[in-house]
Amino acid sequence: MDGNVLSSIAWRWVGPLLACAAVLLGNVHTALADEHNHLYHPQEEVVLWMNTVGPYHNRQETYSYYTLPFCKGPVTEIAHHHETLGEALQGVELEFSGVAINFLVDVHPTEICSISMDERKLAAFRYAVKHHYWYQMYIDDLPLWALVGDHGRDGNDQDAYIYTHKRFDIGVNGNQIVDVNMTADNRVKIADGVDVRFTYEVVWHNSQTDFVKRYEKYLDPTFFQHRIHWFSIFNSFMMVLFLVGLVTMIMMRTLRKDYARYSRDDDLEDLERDLGDEYGWKQVHGDVFRSPVYNLTFSMLVGTGYQVILVSLIVILFSIWGNVYVGRGSLLTTIIFVYAGCAPVSGYFGGGLYARNNGTQWIKQALASAMFLPLTVCGTAFFVNFIAIYYHASRAIPFGTMMVILALWLFVILPLTLVGAVIGRNVDGTPQSPCRISPIPRPIPEKKWFMEPLVIIMMGGILPFGSIFIEMYFIFTSFWAYKVYYVYGFMLLVFAILTVVTTCVTIVCTYFLLNAEDYRWQWTSFLAGASTAIYVYMYSTYYFFFKTKMFGVFQTTFYFSYSFLMSLGLGILCGTLGFSGSNLFVRRIYQNIKID
Repeated sequence: MDGNVLSSIAWRWVGPLLACAAVLLGNVHTALADEHNHLYHPQEEVVLWMNTVGPYHNRQETYSYYTLPFCKGPVTEIAHHHETLGEALQGVELEFSGVAINFLVDVHPTEICSISMDERKLAAFRYAVKHHYWYQMYIDDLPLWALVGDHGRDGNDQDAYIYTHKRFDIGVNGNQIVDVNMTADNRVKIADGVDVRFTYEVVWHNSQTDFVKRYEKYLDPTFFQHRIHWFSIFNSFMMVLFLVGLVTMIMMRTLRKDYARYSRDDDLEDLERDLGDEYGWKQVHGDVFRSPVYNLTFSMLVGTGYQVILVSLIVILFSIWGNVYVGRGSLLTTIIFVYAGCAPVSGYFGGGLYARNNGTQWIKQALASAMFLPLTVCGTAFFVNFIAIYYHASRAIPFGTMMVILALWLFVILPLTLVGAVIGRNVDGTPQSPCRISPIPRPIPEKKWFMEPLVIIMMGGILPFGSIFIEMYFIFTSFWAYKVYYVYGFMLLVFAILTVVTTCVTIVCTYFLLNAEDYRWQWTSFLAGASTAIYVYMYSTYYFFFKTKMFGVFQTTFYFSYSFLMSLGLGILCGTLGFSGSNLFVRRIYQNIKID
């Protein structure tokens, strides 16, 4: 690839990247900021937050802690808690426990409160025990979990026991909390009319754990750094070498033979050329750069894909650099603000592609680019939200949070997308086809069934999925089970492997399609890469039935709705990678042939 081509590619990225960076500089602090400094003085108040309660076998089905008839402690005054956008969207509902905890002050077993069991409370606790409910708490942003109760050693479902005593062991290093543990004990059998006393105690001790490493106890290196994880990376790397070799062979050997054959044909007389058996990708030179059908939709998807690629890369790098996974909702908050900041990228690439393909309704195209992914995500989330409201789950999104998301789209994403579209249309919107487009479309000849675009599309996603499916298992396990995903270095490496594999596969698919004299390569290359999402969604279905214990309408709807969104985002990303690689390949091969 010569210097002029590389220079033009580089300059195409400069405009949107500068606009994206300018917005991100104003938003990254918001995404990564923490409301506490985690520094305490002796006897200073330490807050015990009660978060959510729900069934152990479905991490995503959560309810407010006090939906169960627990009682609060005597302390009523507390500093205001500022909820972040990510916390609100993830169903975090921190409520003050009323338990008095002070820094470095031990508390002997002390009563928190007491309740008198009646039929309603008894039924609620029995249901929670039967379905293995457990609850989550936070002390200084460190999570704690405990079961509500159990059935006792004999396993009699009619006998329900709840744990009424909480022992907090808190480790400190200087004036910072670096470790928290809680033990729930004192099993009490519940029955109608029984008075239940809830108690707690606090024990402080010194710890050698550094503050920056206090979250490492929640990580599971034996799971994420298992040999199978390293083997999958090595296997994917070997696949990359094979595909790069295959593409290199096509570029250097097959294309060289094609060029030699076309050069001999050019030396023949016109009559001999007409009587000869011409075939191959050169025959469609007059149609290969024809605008694709549904030009507006195609450019919208490609522009959104560039935005998703950049957002994915930035978020992965942020996670490696700043341990975004530590804070409650920090990762989701970061994704939202980075996506908003990268809105010019979607407008630039989508608007430029639409203009190069002779599109005229550029405002409509920019609006579609700004609305497509946010509207799809919000529509799916609101559908799940209605079900969550029906079940009184904490996943129900508050109305105020909805207004914040709407304002973010209206005042940030939409204007930046329009700005990007204007820049892309004027800077990168001039058609630059190596070949002149014929006025009359060339008929597409019949070909064998395995050369049909639909077959190529479905085959195109197999190898990209094969390069990431082991990583998908770890991601699914961290999202739907009780694991904290922290190996973003692995994710960055898999992202690079996916980029190379998808690009190489779609280039090969595009070559076979053009060699069959079918010039509909734009949509085929995009959908060949995007078909990876079909296999990911099929894998999510397998994971649901064989790797989880979820059941019921709420769990099923929640799982498949958000698996759909994840697959959709991955499909748009892979589709854009496929089209981009094929676009460079097609332009490269057609600029080197001699056309009459």
